Amino acid sequence: MNKACWILVLLLAACAGGPPPPDWHMSAHAALERAVAAYLEGNNRVAEREFERGRAELARTGRIDLVARAELMRCAARVASLVLEPCTGFEALRVDAGPDERAYADYLAGRALTAQELARLPAPQRAVAAGGAALPQAEPLARLVAAGVLLQAGRASPEVRGQAVETASTQGWRRPLLAWLGVQLRLAEQGGDAAEAERLRRRMALVQGQR
Repeated sequence: MNKACWILVLLLAACAGGPPPPDWHMSAHAALERAVAAYLEGNNRVAEREFERGRAELARTGRIDLVARAELMRCAARVASLVLEPCTGFEALRVDAGPDERAYADYLAGRALTAQELARLPAPQRAVAAGGAALPQAEPLARLVAAGVLLQAGRASPEVRGQAVETASTQGWRRPLLAWLGVQLRLAEQGGDAAEAERLRRRMALVQGQR
């Protein structure tokens, strides 16, 4: 699958250069990547098991900053899937997190950022965080995260919602696909478009294995 956006990049960079990375680094990265993949595919049991495995590898180092990044990675996957709830795992570690991680956490939560905080975000996310309404040209998970941020800010246009559905569909990510189709379904129902609502129900049933 695609790399889990900026957070996995940070985890890799933590040991970049010099001698080969230690075993804990490779084990943590692999487990966290599997956790994100399983979550997006809708496999909660595997996602939780692999996340705890990866988090434990990071915790062995005593590096709170790395564990905080792992928690952000998990929350980013949730935002991409429209599970818009507090990132409690990160918040418990916020006091020891760096300014980049705090800025990213605030971005995921849809909070207003200062110019200095905006500059700490990955470049593709800055326009959305600054009030933009278009999805960035970025890898699929980062695009879905941006779409989730736009939705919770009330700035997700029909085009953004359609792009989110297409992105999740192309990747075969069942959880965010169902979430975004659900958004489209609610809007169709609210708008009285019975034919579109029924089409979306049929598509959701297919994704859920009911057709």
